[in-house]
Amino acid sequence: MAASSGDESRRPNPLPSGLVSNLQSVLAARRPPSPEDAGSTAAEASAPTAETAADDAPAKPVVLLTCAGGIESPGLAALVDALVKGGRCDVHVCAPESDKPVCGHSITIRETVSATSVHFTGAKAFEISGTPVDSISLALSGRLFSWSAPALVISGINTGPNCGYEMFHSSAIAAAREALMCGVPSIAISLNWKKDETKDNDFKDAAGLCLPLIHAALADIEKGTFLKGCLLNVGVPSSPAANKGFKLTKQSIYSPAQSWQAVSTSRPQPAAHFMGMHQSLGIQLAQLGKDASAAGAARRGNTQRKTVEVESVAAAGKQQAREVVKKSFRAEFIEKLHKDLDDDIDVRALENGFISVTPLNVHGHVEPELEAPASDWLSAAVAVSEEKEAPAT
Repeated sequence: MAASSGDESRRPNPLPSGLVSNLQSVLAARRPPSPEDAGSTAAEASAPTAETAADDAPAKPVVLLTCAGGIESPGLAALVDALVKGGRCDVHVCAPESDKPVCGHSITIRETVSATSVHFTGAKAFEISGTPVDSISLALSGRLFSWSAPALVISGINTGPNCGYEMFHSSAIAAAREALMCGVPSIAISLNWKKDETKDNDFKDAAGLCLPLIHAALADIEKGTFLKGCLLNVGVPSSPAANKGFKLTKQSIYSPAQSWQAVSTSRPQPAAHFMGMHQSLGIQLAQLGKDASAAGAARRGNTQRKTVEVESVAAAGKQQAREVVKKSFRAEFIEKLHKDLDDDIDVRALENGFISVTPLNVHGHVEPELEAPASDWLSAAVAVSEEKEAPAT
């Protein structure tokens, strides 16, 4: 054995001496202290190496954002900015390249969906050619981002309320529901935009108001105590700075009236205010441009299309031509007055200036036995002190 040990000691080490020294230092730092080292000074015991400090640093939870208003929506920008400045999570974004507010749980199948990187300060972001649900589905697939799953998905901040049965049309709620179906906790946030009353800067205020709720959710997700089996549908009133606080609400049976109007294909029609949502002038102009392009394409198609007659054989054996009738219509959603509504439902709470928080499951409602835990959680979440929410100095 002695001779063998001597031979091994004379064998040259194939690794560079500097690399060996570094590896030995790292392994020694990670090895439990021996009894002989117990008498070392407190300063030596408490001074971690650069490698161990980096290894022991807790990783921030990942928050994935999307927005039915598209990658350029002011609500998404405000929420990204608030979360990045809050510094408590790593922010990733995957959102549609254009506004898709009322496409429900639509998904793209058998068509190519492109993803293009977009610059967001402090966040990693992609815009995609699909729907909001596509955004969440693709992001959670592991094909777009390197992580396995985010801690939390947030859909918002979307323009216009998502109350009552509007949630079945809402692609904002659908994106949060897709995350919930994939086992990831989710929150949908919307601002009750009203023409001549709400300003673009109100998105920034709305993001600041929802930040404590998001931080509380992240803390409870890490502890495993966050609400199970439901998403949170958060509605911010039209004047966020004048809000009266958070209020746990129930989903109402409110649904806007749908009106179909006959339109002419010979000229573009004005942009519709979907879901009673008053859009900004820029969005209206963009919609007018889309309508004009569609009308122009239709005119060109009509001039190039040959008249096609559908023929049938009559009783006498003679051919008969059938007239093909084509009509065009446009659907609009009209707001209805809310009378005799309970103060604890989503629509009434928003009208009264509260930030409504409605738990929803994948079926669109929450069973009564979940209402008490949801109420307890919301009370604890909004009680977070300003000191804890203040940025670290």
